[in-house]
Amino acid sequence: MHRIFQHDLELFGRVSRILGLGLPAPVKITVLPTDLTETSPVERRVDTLFRLDNPEHGPFILAIEAQGRKDPSKPASWAYYTSYVWTKYRIPTALMVVCQDHATAAWAQQPVASGPPQLPTLTLKPLVVGPHNMPVITDPDEARADLALAALSAITHAADPDIGAILKTLSTALRGVPEDIADPIIEFTAQGLGKRPAKQIWRKLVAVDLSFYKSYISEEIRDEGRAQGRAQGRAEALLLVLEQRGIDVPEHIRERITDCNDPETLGRWLARSVTAPTAEDVVADE
Repeated sequence: MHRIFQHDLELFGRVSRILGLGLPAPVKITVLPTDLTETSPVERRVDTLFRLDNPEHGPFILAIEAQGRKDPSKPASWAYYTSYVWTKYRIPTALMVVCQDHATAAWAQQPVASGPPQLPTLTLKPLVVGPHNMPVITDPDEARADLALAALSAITHAADPDIGAILKTLSTALRGVPEDIADPIIEFTAQGLGKRPAKQIWRKLVAVDLSFYKSYISEEIRDEGRAQGRAQGRAEALLLVLEQRGIDVPEHIRERITDCNDPETLGRWLARSVTAPTAEDVVADE
């Protein structure tokens, strides 16, 4: 049933015209190897994979991917994940993509077919979760009722102009919540916000509103605060030494000293300030 197409490479074109597919005639046909076995190990990992069992509708598998930006190579990878999982487990497989901005969400939810328009064959159409369909939660009671959903809402609206209010709502909702419940929400939110400016807002809220927690991000913020305190103390001591020695400190040198947040650098400058003839010599070669 198939080898006759190898025998006559143009047979498919004639068959397609009979079927009314309207495919343009190829200018070249190349026979490819039929062995699809992987010749070398290739690591492919989906971000999260679940099996969901429902007594009424039967089981299905859900693959979840986080997508921060448009990536033309992703649809082929997603198609591979879903078809591989379907083949491996013999269970219907669905794909959900989580995005943080409207442009990426609109791109991700466009159906992508593996074949030409006349023969789509395998069409990928993921369920997309993002700022276009996730609720904006600004009521602490609503956030407290479902902390995970509130965290996901904050993450997916990371680029929203009102992200400060959204994050403030979440931090307020977390007050009084047991640490074993609050800590994962704090961390997932920080990680989910990535490198966006919203992460700095969240860090400050955690430091102020949730200072009693001992989560990783909380300890990180406190360590930074202690380091800044040490730096400020050394900067003040350095300027005091120079003042007591009667050494003039130009404004640009003073700003350099007070703006420095590295305790080790300030420690070296402080040691120099005892003997350096000028303020410029204190910060030289730095």
